Amino acid sequence: MGANATWHAAASVTVVRGTRNVFVDLGFPDAAERQAKLRLAYVLNQVLAQRGRTRAAAARLLGLSGRELSALNDYKLSRFPVGRLMIFLTVAGRDVEIVIKNKPRSRPSARITVVAT
Repeated sequence: MGANATWHAAASVTVVRGTRNVFVDLGFPDAAERQAKLRLAYVLNQVLAQRGRTRAAAARLLGLSGRELSALNDYKLSRFPVGRLMIFLTVAGRDVEIVIKNKPRSRPSARITVVAT
């Protein structure tokens, strides 16, 4: 488009509020697991960055190959189960706490939540 191009707004725009899980919004059947893995990997990547480790040192610490560490850094998490990500966090010096509780009656289904402090 040229410099003088004009954009016309649509006559009607519908805005839909998403959930707190983008994977649910995108229709993934394993949305809760994907969200948990993403949050765990995010915290792990932040911890490794804060420690100032080289990629080689981070890979050694976690017992990963360079290719696996790259996948983790790029959030390609299909090969990393939730439990393995939690173990990586403990190896990196973070406590991981799992709390199981009753869901409130006001919510139709139970959920998995990862909270990092």
